[in-house]
Amino acid sequence: MTRRKLTADEIDLWRKVAKQAERLHPELPQTVHPTTLPKPKPSKPPKARIESFELGQTAPSKPARHNLKPSMAEGLRANPVQMDIKAFGRMKRGKLKPEGKIDLHGMRMNAAHPALVRFILTAQAQGKRLVLVITGKGKDRDEPGPIPTPRGVLRNQVPQWLSLPPVAQAVLQVTPAHISHGGDGAYYVYLRRNR
Repeated sequence: MTRRKLTADEIDLWRKVAKQAERLHPELPQTVHPTTLPKPKPSKPPKARIESFELGQTAPSKPARHNLKPSMAEGLRANPVQMDIKAFGRMKRGKLKPEGKIDLHGMRMNAAHPALVRFILTAQAQGKRLVLVITGKGKDRDEPGPIPTPRGVLRNQVPQWLSLPPVAQAVLQVTPAHISHGGDGAYYVYLRRNR
């Protein structure tokens, strides 16, 4: 879009208005006409050089990995050890025999939670130190969907229940069980001494 040139009448009108106007900054030097810069000359674009192109040549070689929430077992394994380190090692290898166990396998959440609370508090009152909580591995979802659903409701819920009152004060350590005691479908719960 080109700009039109001002007519002589428009220039005279501008000069009259400029003489009557008061300056905002009188200390600065006064110039009648502002300096105009010359128009930039258009440069010719460089000739485009077409290179060979292959489909996917700029795609990354490996797809980016997503940071998914770790499984409950991985989260428990990452927790610091609260109990005796030698006993913890023997427990993880399946060398310690649980003094009691509860099988929540097949229960619904509304029945499993009170049963777990009752079992843990009773076991601590009886002076037991290591108990086994069997949750089962859970079954796969019937309909796969876009939202990932963790496998095994009780398997994911039991460690959370064990970290909440009233059983949190009784629990010292929770860790996945050795394969001889149920593997991923069970948890060792190491209880505090009753004082």
